[in-house]
Amino acid sequence: MIPFFDARAGYAELADELDAAALRALRSGTYVLGDEVAAFEREFAAFCGAEHCVGVGNGLDALTLILRALGVGPGDEVVVPAHTYVATWLAVSSVGAVPVPVEPDPATWNAGAAAVAEAIGPRTRAVICVHLHGRLADVAALAELCAARGIPLVEDAAQAHGARQVDGVRAGALATAAAFSFYPTKNLGAHGDGGAVTTSDPALAERVRRLRNYGSREKYVHEELGVNSRLDPIQAAFLRVKLPQLERANARRRALVARYRAWLNGVPGVVLPAPAGCDHVWHVFAILVEDRERVQAALTAAGIGTLVHYPIPPHRSQAYAGLGHGPGSFPVTERLSAHALSLPLFPQLEPRDVDAVCSAVTAAVAPLARVP
Repeated sequence: MIPFFDARAGYAELADELDAAALRALRSGTYVLGDEVAAFEREFAAFCGAEHCVGVGNGLDALTLILRALGVGPGDEVVVPAHTYVATWLAVSSVGAVPVPVEPDPATWNAGAAAVAEAIGPRTRAVICVHLHGRLADVAALAELCAARGIPLVEDAAQAHGARQVDGVRAGALATAAAFSFYPTKNLGAHGDGGAVTTSDPALAERVRRLRNYGSREKYVHEELGVNSRLDPIQAAFLRVKLPQLERANARRRALVARYRAWLNGVPGVVLPAPAGCDHVWHVFAILVEDRERVQAALTAAGIGTLVHYPIPPHRSQAYAGLGHGPGSFPVTERLSAHALSLPLFPQLEPRDVDAVCSAVTAAVAPLARVP
């Protein structure tokens, strides 16, 4: 059996350190915020190259609180990628604004500046770029566009922990603010939910801190309508163990993806994502195949775990039926949703496992004559 992701293998690799971190947090007697959260916030801000980090409950809250801190609300529009996890859209909806989707580039699967420029209108209050699967969006072009229009750019960096531009600047320090998720499967994953906001804007960071804590900086003094969304200290302690290992783990992912690419490049019926133009961290390695259900079933029968990211694009979900985006509204997104298949990828995966997956993929697509 080759799982899509193996949480137990990740734990086993750092078991002693993680167990000690949990005990340290438990013995501290501080179970909300406190020293562990504050220390992780400092360490993760420094890692990203941002001035501030604010730990929150999860990645969706991170995006939502950024938008609230920026003053985005009812009557506003926020430009978002059409091809993304629904959380990107939900953050916009949760503040009462309307998500305005744009198609991704067919090669990178990220939304580019030209498409975003066409979607910006008089009600646009922010643009969210998603570093899909750990590949950085073209932030330089997007930032230039947003600066010219006076619109804040927000990074959805939930899948991009440690990704770097060619100039070395990391996700989390590329825009007005960035939202991270520490869901267990992420490159930097906790052992439960968690999230963070990074920014170099002190006023924005301070407002996010206030909003995450019932709208309060001082106990029982509530300056605005806030929420309860605070990174758990035990999760922060776990993340402090894992953060120093992140670069090594990302390097391992790159090596495994290089092996996948060497195996599958040129295989009829398989379309690979375009090579990364930056230090991509490969949260997910997805390929395009014709008759995905058949290929996935063949891999399952061979004992290989796979996932689909994302079978129902947000604009076709029931939650967003009211926006009126019918079938064919975003053909590139719909093509990716219909044909993308994510293969096993995690740092503890062995090269022989990659070889086995590639052999099974090659056999599964052999009868398929047409490339999507």
